[in-house]
Amino acid sequence: MKKEDCIFCRIANGEIPSATIYEDADFRVILDLGPASKGHALILPKEHFDNIYELDEDTAAKAFVLAKNMAGKMTEALGCDGFNIVQNNGTVAGQTVFHFHMHLIPRYEGDADFLHWEPGRLTDEVKEEILEKMKTV
Repeated sequence: MKKEDCIFCRIANGEIPSATIYEDADFRVILDLGPASKGHALILPKEHFDNIYELDEDTAAKAFVLAKNMAGKMTEALGCDGFNIVQNNGTVAGQTVFHFHMHLIPRYEGDADFLHWEPGRLTDEVKEEILEKMKTV
């Protein structure tokens, strides 16, 4: 199902022009208009899902297989040195458009390190708390 007021639905379904690098019956892959690096692209399902929590398993499986295949093709075509595949859910996680999408970000030696965090430490107390909570869901 498509959501009428969703810009990514309109792009994915060809109602708004885009720099499309791949398309099939379920997805459109476009170049990002605000790229983090040369070749930064977005995988957009043609059906609307706000986020990963709403995504059905069949679409999720297809999206991750497509991400893998596109990463390989883009690495070959662009000669990048590495690759990030990023998927954000919720405002606090950096999601700005509420239509499930995946970022395909080619990485090049010496480019900006924009996906870095200082590693914390998993304490025994927190580890046990998480393990217990996960048993109940």
